[in-house]
Amino acid sequence: MTLVHATCVALRHGRTWRAALLRGPSGAGKSDLALRVIEAGGRLVADDQIELRREGKKLLASAPPKIAGLIEARGLGIVKLGRDQLVRRAEVVLLVDLAHPERIERLPEPASEAILGIDLPLMALAPFEASSVAKLRLALTRTLNA
Repeated sequence: MTLVHATCVALRHGRTWRAALLRGPSGAGKSDLALRVIEAGGRLVADDQIELRREGKKLLASAPPKIAGLIEARGLGIVKLGRDQLVRRAEVVLLVDLAHPERIERLPEPASEAILGIDLPLMALAPFEASSVAKLRLALTRTLNA
């Protein structure tokens, strides 16, 4: 098990939840993007700190017990989400590095990164763009259909 500084959100794929790990420094937009994903029907796995475990060929994410169900909403503080907005654990299938729009390539080459020995697709995303939730959903779908 390893603990990482990130936010993890999950989207439904068939009967299961598949997750994206949102990475970036403090203030990069991780929690803001997570709130918009939740509004669009996704679920929060954890905000700020993620416990990652390898089980076979899967990388599973969950929240540390002290912060389970909590998310920081800048300007509001720490907010407790409802059960219907959470998923206890999900398989991570995508890594997302949050970046400023001018740093995002228009037609990027496929990239990946290994975490706990598992290769995961990696993408860069500008979190505050209106299309960021749609792009995240498209990237997850592409990953799962590859």
